[in-house]
Amino acid sequence: MKNYLVIIITSLLFILTSCNQQQPRYVIGVSQCSADIWREKQNAELRMGAYIQDDVEMRFAAAYDSDERQIQQIDSLVATGIDLLIVAPNQVATISPAIDRAYDQGIPVIVFERKTNSKKYTAFIGADNYEMGRTMGEYIARQLKGKGRILEIKGLKDSSPAIERHNGFAKALSQYPEIQLVETLQGDWTEDSGYKAVKDYQGDLSKIDFVFGQNDRMAMGARKALSSLHASPSAKYCGIDGLPGKDGGIELVRDSLLNASYIYPTHGDQLIQLAVNILEGKPYKKENLLKSALVTRDNANVLLLESEEIMRQTTYLDQLHEKADTYLQELDTQRTITFLAIGIIILLLITMVLFYLYHIGQMKLRRERVVNTLWNLKPEEVPQMAPETLANEEKADDNEPAVVSVFITRFKEAVEARLDESELSIEDLAADMNLSRVQLYRKVKSFTGSTPVELLRTARLKRGYHLLMTTDKSVSEVAYQVGFTAPSYFTKCFKEEYGVLPGDVRH
Repeated sequence: MKNYLVIIITSLLFILTSCNQQQPRYVIGVSQCSADIWREKQNAELRMGAYIQDDVEMRFAAAYDSDERQIQQIDSLVATGIDLLIVAPNQVATISPAIDRAYDQGIPVIVFERKTNSKKYTAFIGADNYEMGRTMGEYIARQLKGKGRILEIKGLKDSSPAIERHNGFAKALSQYPEIQLVETLQGDWTEDSGYKAVKDYQGDLSKIDFVFGQNDRMAMGARKALSSLHASPSAKYCGIDGLPGKDGGIELVRDSLLNASYIYPTHGDQLIQLAVNILEGKPYKKENLLKSALVTRDNANVLLLESEEIMRQTTYLDQLHEKADTYLQELDTQRTITFLAIGIIILLLITMVLFYLYHIGQMKLRRERVVNTLWNLKPEEVPQMAPETLANEEKADDNEPAVVSVFITRFKEAVEARLDESELSIEDLAADMNLSRVQLYRKVKSFTGSTPVELLRTARLKRGYHLLMTTDKSVSEVAYQVGFTAPSYFTKCFKEEYGVLPGDVRH
């Protein structure tokens, strides 16, 4: 029975554990080439988009502009068993082998924001960086009325946005022969790189009319560097990203720290929808260009108000989602408690059934034992005694097995012959066996380990058990027939001997 209980408990624990482990429908890995406010915003939108989907788990990794780290992170994400990979390659060529490995394993790959030189991807989504560069070139040319000196701060070397924004920018300026692109300095998308690039420049910075940073942070870094050098105090600045929020591009334009910016849309919600469409086999386009817009002083305030409202609503949705998560966790806890309670109830029921079956088995054994013999000694176990030994029983050695058996047999016969006499005493039994009370007590105690009184009560109870099993007599009738003066005392002694009430042995 113990083995059954161990198996049952183990099975219940396994079932309860399995019920509480709900696997997500899809696991999507996101490999960001860097970590900045633009990508933080996009990651937040990806999480928000995942909320809307059903059971989508997001796994994020940021390479901090390290090719080697991003390659390791992509391989690690693939090894964890993701269903789809979203990746912004740090550089055009270096990350391609890791992306190809994922694609060759049958994992759909979405390349976003930055491109790779490989064709092994499922879809691309991002803004048109070439068009952004061209639009910013046209805007600056108009502001300068077709004449002036421009300084460009380029993004990370060999990254597709840096290459495409520069090509678009240069193409636009080529239409204005009196505009001079003084220098294209190398940055890495950070404000510090823009500051350092300008500070380290050995050329003439005294007559710069406009600075184009390929993102807002590098443009601000260049502005701080020129201010510290007291060079080109009338220079104007513009960048790309146009992020909302504090110190974002829209606020910088509104506050006249930048002359213009260009919104580079994050659209994490569209990115996650594209991913789910691919995973669910729904129609999708391989090339997806996001719409964007130029930010100037004319529209910065309106765009900022709209962005702040969106951010407020997003924060509110995040709070609602956190509350929903809390409610779901509480629901999971209640569900677990319910499962545990059901499991315990089932375990108790099974234990009761097993105990009942065990009890029935024991009752059956007792019944068989009582039916076979009134005492625990079977008839065939009584050895035969030679006639001369029987004639001289009183003189025989009490330690001889034959003597013991004959004595027990005579004692049983004496007891059974007068078992229904409630007034039967030990003296009466001793007289029937031609022994004194002391002799009877000594022999019975020596041979059986019990006193004559105990054996007499045991014999009455066993005869009562036998009658209950083989007749239809009531408990009271049986009690009187086996020599008990009160049925209540018979019931008490019966319960102590067999662990059940007399009336229960017939069930």
